[in-house]
Amino acid sequence: MEALSGIGIFLVAFVLFTLYKGVKIVPQGFKWIVQRLGKYHQTLEPGLNFIIPYVDNVAYKVTTKDIVLDIPSQEVITRDNVVIIANAVAYINIVHPERAVYGIENYEQGIRNLVQTSLRSIIGDMDFDSALSSRDQIKAALKMSISDDIADWGITLKTVEIQDISPSSTMQMAMEEQAAAERQRRATVTKADGQRQAAIAEADGRLEASRRDAEAQVVLARGSEQSIRLISEAVGEREIPLLYLLGEQYIKAMTDMSKSPNAKTVVLPADILNTVRGMMGEVGDKIHRP
Repeated sequence: MEALSGIGIFLVAFVLFTLYKGVKIVPQGFKWIVQRLGKYHQTLEPGLNFIIPYVDNVAYKVTTKDIVLDIPSQEVITRDNVVIIANAVAYINIVHPERAVYGIENYEQGIRNLVQTSLRSIIGDMDFDSALSSRDQIKAALKMSISDDIADWGITLKTVEIQDISPSSTMQMAMEEQAAAERQRRATVTKADGQRQAAIAEADGRLEASRRDAEAQVVLARGSEQSIRLISEAVGEREIPLLYLLGEQYIKAMTDMSKSPNAKTVVLPADILNTVRGMMGEVGDKIHRP
């Protein structure tokens, strides 16, 4: 009886284990690859599925959700021999799981290598400035380049994005030095232009001041000439009043000269009257000269 009980328990356990091996519930978002005696047999869709126990087995469980692949940073040389650092991120979806698991050993590593090599090739045909400013162009060329290759593995490339394109550390230092030199050059040009404008303004000021001084001298000279003419006409042949007026102006001029800080000694002529008379004669000659 005990032997029969043991056999019954064994049979029940065997049946339960067989059911477990033959009934498969695939969760949503996955597909399972079933092999029969080591060979691909079928792909199980999400939900309840039945397989032959001990003959069929689930070899791979593949997600059907979008997969994000981070592409490591790498150094890329542009057409003008500038080293830049570039990385990307790819979004893929496995459409045919059997191709993904049987068509390549490691599809994730394969896609990363494809993106890296294609990125080097695309940027290598561009100048440095174009590579920094043409992310959309690089993205389109990269997607076109690898889409056909990964389609053979049953994988669709949803999109690929360029995360970062930046100069190498050595190039960044060179660009900073160039920018600093450019700023210094602009500052020097601005300073020189300011000095030139200031010099021009100062010269214009001096020219205008000299012109005004010359005009003032002309006005003063004309006023003096007219005053002398009026005095001469009023005095006529009377010498004493004219001598008085000229002597007064002469003494005033000597007084102003003596007050000048540059004047050390002022010598007055002994015979002021004859001096004034001589000046009057010279002025009269100039006035009556034709």
